[in-house]
Amino acid sequence: MVQVIQTRAHGDKLRALADNVKLPEQDRPRVEAQIAKYDEWVSKLNALEGQGDGLLHSMVDLLNEYKKSVEFDLIFCSGDDFLYRQKGQLKLDNTILEEFLPRLFDSRLVPGFSRQNGLECGPRASFAGLSFESPLLPLAAGGVYVKRKDQDFSVTRQHKLRITTTSNPKDVFEQDFHVSYFATEIKTNLDKTMFQEAAATAGELKRVSSGSKYILLCEWLDMTPINTKLTAMDEVIVLRRAKRLGSNLRSDFSTAAGRKAAKEWYSRFLDDHPLSYDGFKRFVWHLNECFPAEEHDAEDVVLERGYF
Repeated sequence: MVQVIQTRAHGDKLRALADNVKLPEQDRPRVEAQIAKYDEWVSKLNALEGQGDGLLHSMVDLLNEYKKSVEFDLIFCSGDDFLYRQKGQLKLDNTILEEFLPRLFDSRLVPGFSRQNGLECGPRASFAGLSFESPLLPLAAGGVYVKRKDQDFSVTRQHKLRITTTSNPKDVFEQDFHVSYFATEIKTNLDKTMFQEAAATAGELKRVSSGSKYILLCEWLDMTPINTKLTAMDEVIVLRRAKRLGSNLRSDFSTAAGRKAAKEWYSRFLDDHPLSYDGFKRFVWHLNECFPAEEHDAEDVVLERGYF
């Protein structure tokens, strides 16, 4: 069974906001009410039963309902400009998916997890390379360097590396690290710079674990699509199936008056572009392909189907 590290990234941000002295007084009761909605959302997710597509549908429905209550009801509809203008620093809306995504690493959605042992799922610094530096440096003093790369979400196994030299057995380098077999980055708005950075990270991951997968999730697309076959990434999934709103429209939202004038339009816009069930189903498909319910590389299986 995969050990899933649940994160309270969004809940922690909400509670930190309630204690923020810069929070306008008119927004304080609204934030406290949102904390109650958050606790209810978590309770509902925890209580879900079933498996497969039915379970995933229920999870995505609860996600969309709660996410709009934060993005629209709390932030966009605020009569003050603090929450909207500071949302990049407050990280209220973009931590919701960070908290939700580990719930997809569930054997009810990915039956193959039930036959895995020693794997961990969560935000991890994953092994990205090993290098040997100057021979004048002792191994443990910089002569060996393990490169790590932070991943938003990854399925990893912990390993221990121990290196010595025959000329000086007491010169020892020893370090624990995690190797990713499935890695995911999540972006709110995916632009070309973010895409290129993700492609470079995917390349490092595939060099140290050739059979691994790298999936990039984003809500809104903010670039011209580039064929992922030209990169080491396996796929980019655009969860809202839409481009990001243009800067000319977003600039009108910087004031309470501008948001009030666009309130009905923006509500319909979010409803027309929810986080799609099909996008998450595609993500779960990749998980099932990486961690199949039945072993498909055993010799008898290969001989039965006649190819490998």
